[in-house]
Amino acid sequence: MDLPRNDLSMIHRFIPATVEGATPLLLLHGTGGDESDLLGLGGLLSPGAALLSPRGQVLENGMPRFFRRLAEGVFDEADLRQRALELGAFVEEAQEHHGMARPVAVGFSNGANVASALMMLDPTKLAGAILIRAMVPFAEPPAFDLGGAQVLLLSGGMDPIVPTDNAARLARQLQEGGARLTHEVLPTGHGLGQMDLVIAREWLAASFA
Repeated sequence: MDLPRNDLSMIHRFIPATVEGATPLLLLHGTGGDESDLLGLGGLLSPGAALLSPRGQVLENGMPRFFRRLAEGVFDEADLRQRALELGAFVEEAQEHHGMARPVAVGFSNGANVASALMMLDPTKLAGAILIRAMVPFAEPPAFDLGGAQVLLLSGGMDPIVPTDNAARLARQLQEGGARLTHEVLPTGHGLGQMDLVIAREWLAASFA
C-alpha cells in the first residue's frame, strides 16, 4: 500500500499513472483533511492519472490546513501568499522527483483557496484547476495572466461559508486574469457531493482529453 512520504518539502502521497498521457491531478484537501482525503475522488475523476496529494502544513485546533486564517472567511493573506508559493515550489519538486507533467489542481474549500491563490501568484505552476467551494483569496488580487488555462469553479448556491457574490467575484477575477472559466452554481451547501463529481469528471475529460 502507498504510504505518506516525507522525501520532499511537504508530506504527501503519490500514486503513479497507469494510463499514458493522462494529466496528473494535484489533490488539495479541505480543513481537517490530510494527504489521503481526496485520493478516492482523484481516482474517480480521472482513472489511471497520477495523483499527487500533499498535507497542509498549518494546524488550526489540531486540524491541517494549507494556510492560516484570522476568522471564518478572513484569511491571513501574508501567510496565504507564503504558503501558496511554497506549494508551487513543492509541485515543481514533485514534477522532477516523480517524473510527472504539470498537474491540474483539484481543491476543496481550503485546498481550492490555496490553489486559486497559487494561480494568481504564479500562473506557470498548474495546467488548470477544479475549484470546489472556493472564495476570493486576496482582498486586492495581484495582476496575473493565466493564458487561457482551463478552470472549473463549483459553488454552492446555499453555501453558508462562501456567499454567492464572493464566488461570483472570484469568477470575474479568474476570467479577467485569462482563465477559460466554467462556473457552475449548484443547489447545495458547502459539502462535496455527487453533483461535483459528475460535473468535474465530465469537464476534466472534455478539457484535458
